[in-house]
Amino acid sequence: MKISSLKDLDAVKESVLKKLVPLDTPSIRVGLATCGISVGGNLVYEEFKKQIKEKNLNISLSKTGCIGFCKEEPLVNITIPKRGILILHKIEPEDVNGILETIINNKENFDKVLCRINTWDHIINGIIDYGNGFKDIPLWNELNFFKGQKKIVLRNAGIINPEDIEEYIAVGGYKSLYKSLKEMSPQEIINEIKDSGLRGRGGAGFPTSLKWERAYTEKNSKKYVICNADEGDPGAYMNRNEMESDPHSIIEGMIIGGYTIGASEGVIYIRAEYPLAVERLQKAIEEAKFYSLLGGNILGSDFNFDISIVKGAGAFVCGEETALIASIEGKSGRPKPRPPYPAQKGLWNKPTNINNVETWTNIPVIISKTGKWFSNIGTINNTGTKVFSLVGKVNNVGLVEVELGTPIEKIIYDIGQGAADNKDVKAIQVGGPSGGCIPSNLFNTSVDYNSLTKLGAIMGSGGMVVMDQDTCMVDVSHFFLDFTMDESCGKCVPCRKGLKTMFEILEKIISGNGEEQDLIILEELANTVKKTSLCGLGQTAPNPILTTLKYFKDEYQSHISQKICPAKICKNFIEYTIDTNKCTGCTVCAKQCPVHVIDGSKNKPHFINQQQCIKCGTCLAVCRFNAVSKIPKNKV
Repeated sequence: MKISSLKDLDAVKESVLKKLVPLDTPSIRVGLATCGISVGGNLVYEEFKKQIKEKNLNISLSKTGCIGFCKEEPLVNITIPKRGILILHKIEPEDVNGILETIINNKENFDKVLCRINTWDHIINGIIDYGNGFKDIPLWNELNFFKGQKKIVLRNAGIINPEDIEEYIAVGGYKSLYKSLKEMSPQEIINEIKDSGLRGRGGAGFPTSLKWERAYTEKNSKKYVICNADEGDPGAYMNRNEMESDPHSIIEGMIIGGYTIGASEGVIYIRAEYPLAVERLQKAIEEAKFYSLLGGNILGSDFNFDISIVKGAGAFVCGEETALIASIEGKSGRPKPRPPYPAQKGLWNKPTNINNVETWTNIPVIISKTGKWFSNIGTINNTGTKVFSLVGKVNNVGLVEVELGTPIEKIIYDIGQGAADNKDVKAIQVGGPSGGCIPSNLFNTSVDYNSLTKLGAIMGSGGMVVMDQDTCMVDVSHFFLDFTMDESCGKCVPCRKGLKTMFEILEKIISGNGEEQDLIILEELANTVKKTSLCGLGQTAPNPILTTLKYFKDEYQSHISQKICPAKICKNFIEYTIDTNKCTGCTVCAKQCPVHVIDGSKNKPHFINQQQCIKCGTCLAVCRFNAVSKIPKNKV
């Protein structure tokens, strides 16, 4: 099918919108992003498929992406005509029969109901009305997790089928592309991006319009645009979900970017560890080509643009744009000094514009709603929204999209509902392995590029790891430095040697051999590496050390002077003991001990051989009688 006009887009929209807002046929959508699949969502989908076929039911079944509340997966959306959408949570295959029976009998008492959706703002298409039924069930935006969020990047996630281009068109997809090609000049598009104040969502927050303008003004018959989808931060999965749940928004943004700077080719650089994202992006590219929205003479114009996918091997340093370009070219992924910038000499030495997944996803919205509209969201110099993956020791794990300028405390305590197991939040780590650790007493800080930088952290791509009272901040620095040291390309001396030396000092401290002088050397070395490294990896890798030294120096000093790990995490400072008054001699701990160092007869108290214990904590985890304790070593 060839789409060449606005009339064609509207025709698809009108014919497909009834799939999203069914008038007479109930529909079921199963959340099948990676988070849903990982906990059995695919089994739920297959069971629905099987029973609907066996019972010959007039019920529509399809896939959808992740709405963000990953903790509650598998999620299932049930749309009842003129009554709204019910979101059911933690659904298992054995729940399927009851759900279908409830639909068949036109009942309202569904089990495992999380919330309902009566209206949904698809941003580009406007408000979609699903009906006003199920009034005794809370609306989705009344839940703590969704309250306070603003969906722009995740506008379609968990609602539309990511494998169906027609559903994307039905919610306004590719209308911004039409507007760009038919009604706007490249400079007018750049002006809209400039008016929006959009900053790159990949970490540094560089103004998007400046990047585009640099590439646009370069005189060259061959130019490229690249989508940086090399999301490598531990605990971060914002981009993965955006690609799995709404791939066409990325493609549309890239085509607009290609038209604006005068490029005819685009490349999506994505890590091979994201197989589902790769699969859905490839399918979306093929769909866009089939509908003449990608390839030659797009929308009947003389503009030609194509997109290919390059899979990376998972090197963290390839998230840096010059290393990424080298990897696409088949070279070792190592950064290059700048200038020249990629806008001048990028892929194959041609002018190249690189933005990350989230940045591209914002483009269609800005073109549709105008830059001025976008600039009114967030704060001055920090406009729009930002998606964070909220993970770690927090109750509500998931993807959170909030306006820039939102206080950290709102994200952690209102949306995230605080630390799990009724413990206290000690800190958050923002910005990935090279981000900074922010203590809870500074959670009134706004989440924006400037404020986070002042605290010694960075926005990064959007990882937000919550740490509770049982977290050792020295161990946290050790963990993240181990990661960045391993991922360093080794090209420049400050990063290659400096990170290794800092890591060795941390090893010394957590092993119980630290000295006060080590903290002075550690801080001086961290600042030197930060100032002299070639690329962003080395320049930001010291952040966890610098921020923990700044805000949690007492923990370092406890390790050094008192030989105590306050959180009882570092193995050289703890021991596991068994209270003989509580031990029943059930032998469970002895059987589960991986090194078999727990002795004792059945029905009699057991003992741990401290000399051979590896301090794995298995005994503490399996004891049913609270007989096992973890205590500071010097207090035995």
